[in-house]
Amino acid sequence: MINHKTRNTSTANSLPASAAARIPDALAAFPHLPDEAFADIKIVSAVTSRSPASIWRDVKAGRLPAPYKIGPRSTRWKVGELRAALAQLAA
Repeated sequence: MINHKTRNTSTANSLPASAAARIPDALAAFPHLPDEAFADIKIVSAVTSRSPASIWRDVKAGRLPAPYKIGPRSTRWKVGELRAALAQLAA
């Protein structure tokens, strides 16, 4: 009998426990963040219910604002710009 292992591709299970725990907290805080706050790709992905690859396609197509490079390996979006883009998409 062949034993086939299946992979669990769930995002919550593939992230370290500490990262998975931070995402819901950040999503809960998103409506209360000031417009000048920054959000990372995980938060943008969760807020839009789209994959990171889709987020980058939306940026390239102009549907989402371009992010800011705030460090050598750190890219973030301004919350206010995201809210405006999402409101425009919903209209």
